[in-house]
Amino acid sequence: MAAASETIQMISRLTPLSDVIATVDLRVKTVTPRTLEVAAAAGRALAIDAMAPPRPTAALALIDGWALAADATLGAAARNPRPLFHPPQRIEAGQPLPPDADAVAPFHAVRSANGLAEVIAIINPGEGVLPAGGDSDPQIPLRRAGDRMRMTDLAAFAAIGLSRVTVREPRIRVLPLRGSSFIVAAARLLAHDIERRGGAAKLDDTGRDLATVLASESADAIVVIGGTGSGRNDTCVHTMARECELAVHGIALAPGETAALGFAGPRPLLLLPGRLDAALAVWLTVGRRIQDRLAGIPGGERQLSEPLTLSRKLTSTVGLAEIVPVRRIQDAVEPLAAKYLPLSALTRSDGWILVPAESDGYAEGDVVQVRPWP
Repeated sequence: MAAASETIQMISRLTPLSDVIATVDLRVKTVTPRTLEVAAAAGRALAIDAMAPPRPTAALALIDGWALAADATLGAAARNPRPLFHPPQRIEAGQPLPPDADAVAPFHAVRSANGLAEVIAIINPGEGVLPAGGDSDPQIPLRRAGDRMRMTDLAAFAAIGLSRVTVREPRIRVLPLRGSSFIVAAARLLAHDIERRGGAAKLDDTGRDLATVLASESADAIVVIGGTGSGRNDTCVHTMARECELAVHGIALAPGETAALGFAGPRPLLLLPGRLDAALAVWLTVGRRIQDRLAGIPGGERQLSEPLTLSRKLTSTVGLAEIVPVRRIQDAVEPLAAKYLPLSALTRSDGWILVPAESDGYAEGDVVQVRPWP
């Protein structure tokens, strides 16, 4: 019996999720920066501040209208038109302002009377004008190091004339140990999320041996799905302990208790359970943090969330962080499952909440932070 028990992967203790995150923050280092064309940088995290020369170099009209000096319009109104002794110059959007003008009045604010131009509205200095440096100030970064590039950023960079940016793009290998539909589905989901969040995912075929991958791997991180439990064929935690460093086996997170974290030199290895719900829960809480650290996002990227009211009581176990799927009902959310998350609960839910380990749950009417699924 003793010999048989030695072959079983057993969890000696559940490490608090906060301690696992602290280990990730301490041990995972940023990857080497690389330069990409702006068009290929979506989702990537900047390695250095993105700067641009001043644009425009001179004040430009923002609208079609009349270029004039704003002082000449003081006190003007429809019933109190002010004559313009210096006729305004017609100007189109994008054209430089004349030297004596500091504003652009819309066409309807100026009219002709008795052969003279008169203004019928007060125009403030700078109105209708894009000042020099208004689009980009060389002293202010467009985006800072650690910011993840959005499609809006890429469009703005291209419009300003930036063609290349320096980013960090973690290379993450996703290894499904078995060919079950749950594991393959989880692997594809994680690979998609890695790519969407600025990484380069390599999705392995099923059935590859972890020891072989460790011996030949050049990626920045490895994510393994399956083989973390105590079944007859569950050996990946033993393999990691034998081939490299096992830091954690067992996380106080439901679902996902059998997950493991280790290191092959500086390279992090995250072992996820073979259930879709458990693999997803650990990826959202730990895997994304690893990717953010590799990308140089300080403290991890702030996850978008929406504060909503809980429609009924939610009970949780103190000492165990918990991922709970919730369904939105008007301005409230209803918890759909706990501990084990059925596939139907994932598909029917509109997002998820994280119950911290120190909490025993939430009362009806409490406000919770709802985050979107990948």
